[in-house]
Amino acid sequence: MAKKGKRYAEAMKQIEKSKLYDVDEAFVILKEIAKAKFDETVEAHYKMGVDGRHADQQVRGAIVLPHGTGNTKRVLVIAKGDKAEEARAAGADFVGAEDMVDKIQKENWFDYDVIVATPDMMGLIGRLGRVLGPKGLMPNPKSGTVTFDLTKAVNEIKAGKVEFRLDKTNIIHCAIGKASFTKEQLSENFIALNEAIIKSRPAAAKGTYLRSVVITSTMSPSIKLNAAKL
Repeated sequence: MAKKGKRYAEAMKQIEKSKLYDVDEAFVILKEIAKAKFDETVEAHYKMGVDGRHADQQVRGAIVLPHGTGNTKRVLVIAKGDKAEEARAAGADFVGAEDMVDKIQKENWFDYDVIVATPDMMGLIGRLGRVLGPKGLMPNPKSGTVTFDLTKAVNEIKAGKVEFRLDKTNIIHCAIGKASFTKEQLSENFIALNEAIIKSRPAAAKGTYLRSVVITSTMSPSIKLNAAKL
């Protein structure tokens, strides 16, 4: 524990607390301080100037990051017949219908990262709302996970598609890569995410939309970005 504390303290010395960093400079520093023995995940965290309790102020969407996330996601597809075959051909890790829903209900099964479903299956999946909702696993048309185009959906997820959404404190948390990525790869992934979040601004949002933006890696302190420039 002491070793971690010492490394964290050393990393803090390289960050000016009161400074708001430009994107490129921030990722240079992040790569310098991400020194854990494993490949740390890099994340962006957005404090949003909206109130997610109101339906017309929700911020949600998805984006295929130019360089992926560094993780291969396991995809469960809920579909039948030809669509189930299409999902298997596209590389889905698990495919089924009632059998998969029963497995989730009875076995509390969560060995997957994303669920994709055809629209006709949503009535069946609705039974899992209380289980999937809190975990952020419920398929949703806005994130492209409720669709008949299963080939596209599975391919995009495998290529590095990430979903972003407000949490209960009006913050968006999103992985944008690994510490082993180059500075350019991390910057380009971040810019792609940032553009998608800005495009998702609700019409009802008033005032400052991006209140604060920070980037961090698994074991490093956060670096504040100049949100006004984003």
